[in-house]
Amino acid sequence: MTVLTDARAEALFTSPLATGSSPAREVVEAAIRHAVRMRGGVRGCAADVATEYGDHPELAVPRMRWARGVIEHLYDGRPRPSAWALVG
Repeated sequence: MTVLTDARAEALFTSPLATGSSPAREVVEAAIRHAVRMRGGVRGCAADVATEYGDHPELAVPRMRWARGVIEHLYDGRPRPSAWALVG
């Protein structure tokens, strides 16, 4: 993970996109830009994420898993090893 990946995931976490959705890259990029502008920067997004973890951890954990998964899928570009590849 990089700092940029973390910042993108935090911004996406704070966006209104639905958890579990598979948005196109253009939609994700627009959502990230909007979230960063609305929260006064990436630090504002990080602060909102921290607040959600404190107030609603049962909702924040799956939301961040979703956000990180979307960001990794769209921006990483490297093939992810399969769990099956580790067996044997």
